[in-house]
Amino acid sequence: MKTTLVIMAAGLGSRYGGDKQTTGIGPHGEPLMEYSIYDAIRAGFRKVVFIIRPESKPVIEELFGNRLSRFRTDAGEAVEVEYAFQDFSSVPSFYHIPPERKKPFGTAHALLCAAEAVQEPFCVINADDYYGIDAYRVMYDALTTLPPEGFALMVGYILKNTLSESGTVSRGICTVENGILQGITERLKIGPSPSGGLWDEDSRVALRPDDIASMNMWGFAPSIFPALRREFENFLRTAGDNPKAECYLPSVVDAERAAGRLSVRVLTSSAQWFGMTYQQDAPRVAESLRALHAAGTYPETLLP
Repeated sequence: MKTTLVIMAAGLGSRYGGDKQTTGIGPHGEPLMEYSIYDAIRAGFRKVVFIIRPESKPVIEELFGNRLSRFRTDAGEAVEVEYAFQDFSSVPSFYHIPPERKKPFGTAHALLCAAEAVQEPFCVINADDYYGIDAYRVMYDALTTLPPEGFALMVGYILKNTLSESGTVSRGICTVENGILQGITERLKIGPSPSGGLWDEDSRVALRPDDIASMNMWGFAPSIFPALRREFENFLRTAGDNPKAECYLPSVVDAERAAGRLSVRVLTSSAQWFGMTYQQDAPRVAESLRALHAAGTYPETLLP
């Protein structure tokens, strides 16, 4: 079955302080996104859709798109590449953008911008996270049997394994029963609490180290796009006046789940997550990638 990898790469990276989606971090200057693409193709994905800012297309084409045109899957198939643009031109006509708004509208809006490019079951990820080959394998296998409507997939990670030593992080904290998502709450400033545990600094809610966290690795059928549009328009009506508010993909998924329109299966993976929230995270990520190359997990060259 044909499946697509959708990569959200239009974020401004305000915490990181730069364009981390294209920062070279591997032993030969590979951006973290290159590992995701390589792992997904190894797992069976045949198409890649980049969600980017319009001005980023030449860079993404040079770094990935042109090289992917020469890449072949293990079965000898060509890899398809498409681009979707997240900008202010995609908002509905009833909404007027506040002049103070500089950032995009968040991950739900990003995925909505890719609707015309995706007609098959797909996995969506962040550009600046490393998810590991096993995560793509379990996602690919689950996507091949995903019903066309009413169901979704999520790869869950242990919260304590997704933190940064350099500052707070934003995570969707999940409640899971018998492998099915029962609820998800966005926590925007997770870090060490004064008592030595973990908490969300904004809400002062204590969190458990072994809580399941969403790292925005989701699996959907194309039927998710009408729900995304509905929830994004609701967001614009209720929070659109706030120039910093964002419409988060986990929040949309949870709203659909709570309304009884979506059941989300939580997949488990042995893969280790890591990512670059802050510039200070880069040396640790670079060392982890060097170790993976040295162990034979990755060849010297990923994409031709």
